[in-house]
Amino acid sequence: MAKMPMYQQTVDAIYQDLQTSEQGLTDAQAQARLAQHGRNALNQQKTTSMLQKFIAQFKDFMIIVLLVAALIAGLTGEVVDAVIILIVVVLNAIFGVFQEAKAEEAISALKEMSAPNATVQRDGQILTVKSDELVVGDIVLLEAGDIIPADLRLIDVASLKVEESALTGESVPVEKAAGTLAAADLAIGDRTNMAFMNSNVTYGRATGVVVATGMQTEVGRIAGMIEAADETTTPLQANLTQLGKSLTILILVIAAIVFGMGMWRQAESLIDMLLTAISLAVAAIPEGLPAIVTITLALGTQRMAKRHAIVRKLPAVETLGSTDIIASDKTGTLTQNKMTVEKVYENLDLLDAHSVDFDQENRLAQVMILSNDTKITTDGLAGDPTETALVQYQLDRQYPVERVLADRPRVAEIPFDSERKLMSTVHPLADGRYLIAVKGAPDELLKRVTRVSLNGEINPFSAAQRTMVLNTNHDMATQALRVLAFAYRIVDEVPTEMTSTNVENDLILAGMVGMIDPERPEVAQAVADAKSAGIRPLMITGDHRDTAAAIATRLGIIDKGETDAVITGAELDDMDDDTFAKKVGDYAVYARVAPEHKVRIVNAWQKHGKVVAMTGDGVNDAPALKAADIGIGMGITGTEVSKGASDMVLADDNFSTIVVAVEEGRKVFANIQKAIQYLLSANLGEVLTLFMMTMLGWQILAPVHILWINLVTDTLPAIALGVEPMEKNIMQQKPRGRQSNFFSGGVFGGIVYQGLLEGAITLGVYWLAITYPVHQATQLAHADALTMAFATLGLIQLFHAFNSKSIHGSIFTVGLFKNKFFNWAIVIAFALLAMTILVPGLNSMFHVAHLDGFQWGIVLLASFLMIVIVEIVKFFRRRVLK
Repeated sequence: MAKMPMYQQTVDAIYQDLQTSEQGLTDAQAQARLAQHGRNALNQQKTTSMLQKFIAQFKDFMIIVLLVAALIAGLTGEVVDAVIILIVVVLNAIFGVFQEAKAEEAISALKEMSAPNATVQRDGQILTVKSDELVVGDIVLLEAGDIIPADLRLIDVASLKVEESALTGESVPVEKAAGTLAAADLAIGDRTNMAFMNSNVTYGRATGVVVATGMQTEVGRIAGMIEAADETTTPLQANLTQLGKSLTILILVIAAIVFGMGMWRQAESLIDMLLTAISLAVAAIPEGLPAIVTITLALGTQRMAKRHAIVRKLPAVETLGSTDIIASDKTGTLTQNKMTVEKVYENLDLLDAHSVDFDQENRLAQVMILSNDTKITTDGLAGDPTETALVQYQLDRQYPVERVLADRPRVAEIPFDSERKLMSTVHPLADGRYLIAVKGAPDELLKRVTRVSLNGEINPFSAAQRTMVLNTNHDMATQALRVLAFAYRIVDEVPTEMTSTNVENDLILAGMVGMIDPERPEVAQAVADAKSAGIRPLMITGDHRDTAAAIATRLGIIDKGETDAVITGAELDDMDDDTFAKKVGDYAVYARVAPEHKVRIVNAWQKHGKVVAMTGDGVNDAPALKAADIGIGMGITGTEVSKGASDMVLADDNFSTIVVAVEEGRKVFANIQKAIQYLLSANLGEVLTLFMMTMLGWQILAPVHILWINLVTDTLPAIALGVEPMEKNIMQQKPRGRQSNFFSGGVFGGIVYQGLLEGAITLGVYWLAITYPVHQATQLAHADALTMAFATLGLIQLFHAFNSKSIHGSIFTVGLFKNKFFNWAIVIAFALLAMTILVPGLNSMFHVAHLDGFQWGIVLLASFLMIVIVEIVKFFRRRVLK
């Protein structure tokens, strides 16, 4: 039989179960339990050294392929080739280590949040002990300002309020009580007789018995979920792995065919054919691809940092671009995480808060200020967020708050308690009488109201007016407003007995206010932008259903009245995983959820093949942030736990920055895709050229030719494509999703026909040169033909780089010379290629001949044909796609 939860047990039953009492444990008992169960601390996170991080960079499949290629090249004497490949690989590893050097900080941050000391009762005495020495059964004393050091079952409460937003997602402090709760399976936020580790006492005091410590607490359970979470593979990592495997198979097959055919024809020696096979491998492998991807991602992170999005892991940049779902925590992410007065009900009229002006003698304004425990300090307002919101509202409206407090000092009070839900204070007036200021829950306060203030006159409070006020309260509550009512009475002297019966009766209604944790002003537009980009925004919150639905409606996440799109954590518990997976698309708002619910929601969408981004700022968000394809933490309001579990942190806590990051991610993917199309089509052209030359028995381009072409064309131009400006309408396209890859969207077809075209043009130039030689000597004719083929294969790739500025768009619409880095890359690459032919000494080193003007004209014209033909194909493809 399952053990009954602590919140359902009586205090006596808990004392008996935990073998303790209201006097607390003895010191001997505490020491014995500490030795048996360990300290009240979270598990230390496993860390990795810089060397381990560096070695981990070489586990990528594409990197392994390149290392093998470097080894083969080195063993066959192609030392330069091997060195270049190794340099590329090492640089890639260094980039990765620097970007990911900051180890996962989630669990260590959780530990740092813990309270350093705790006040306990042991041996009947009040002691201060280190919080990590607390044990189950200890009696802990709490007061305002304390960080709760362990999970407690409250046994004595005096007006206690606890701020639990980091754990539950609720922006308003929770009122606590000591009574036993009968309901089963309560969400954390509804366990009002419990206080949880690392939450904060904002008001009142209490005594509680420790029922869980360390990893057994609710925070510890979250830490365990973070620790156990698997690292998700990003779409970029999956794409590169698949690309590496495909290229390896292709390289092996082609090299084997060429080697076999050459040996069968006995046209070349074994060593020559082995070198030819190596040349094919060099031609097929895009050596610069890992570096280009890394550099493109690194540049993307720099641009995003300037726009307040700090990326902790390089692949996260591209992952953003494929995002289908943004699942956002509400408190502090979609909202401002501070209560704000939005509506004022005065003179039986409901007004927008910004349209109300109070004079100093206004009773509603006075009661809001006087029946209030907010402290005005040099660092701002301190106190309960609901009360500070009332004072801040008056300060914003230039109301003389401090003068009123000075003129009307508090001389007596009845503190707030959760049973009567009222607070009353007594203040002297200038005429010698006293003002009793009362605030509280409208339902309770109206029971004590007999009169109402209307435009300065006091009138009897009729039944019709009472109904009107109650209806207004209900209407504000359905809009997710937290409603407080305010009343007063004037007496001749301070009541001798400060009891509710004596003081809180025959009250005059001054009015009501409606408060809310308001949405961030930029979020509604960001939600609209996300929707126009084909991204579905979700709200996931620990707040109540009505509050969540109201905020979601205001933000445009759901339409007004779309209640079927809202589901609570309790309703979610009633569904098994299969049922939820089928219905997950029906819901856009998840209310009153626990941390495991958030992970379950993320996982359900991932099972549908969706790429999920999860935002959050609290401890309760950390497991889902880690489970998501990309976790997005808040830099200002976010806990260190949520930041540590995230792939990206928003430095300005601005939801619209996510849309900016998505835009940047799409740009990064598009540019990597351009570079891949450019590199692989060029490499396919090289492979086709070597393959056909071998099959036709022509003189073959040597490994040094292919290596130099790759060095010249696969580096600077390809990197320059990685920093191409963003194409128009990139945010009006639908997300690529998890199933897409670098070959999607017509890229594979482009690689194939463009590679075939490059090879065909190069072979055509070679055939033309040996068929109609300028020199009559056969040796000279072959030297010219080989040189022209070498020059054409290099130049055609530089011309093709212009085609690659857009996958589908014409080069005349994307800006031919807009990218200055690209322009210089082409100029430098052309100079490096040309000097191997033009500079004496270098041409003999590269086994090429000088070309005359006519031959250069053929090479340039043939190379330029690449742009013309590709532009024609793009034109017809755009017509078909329409």
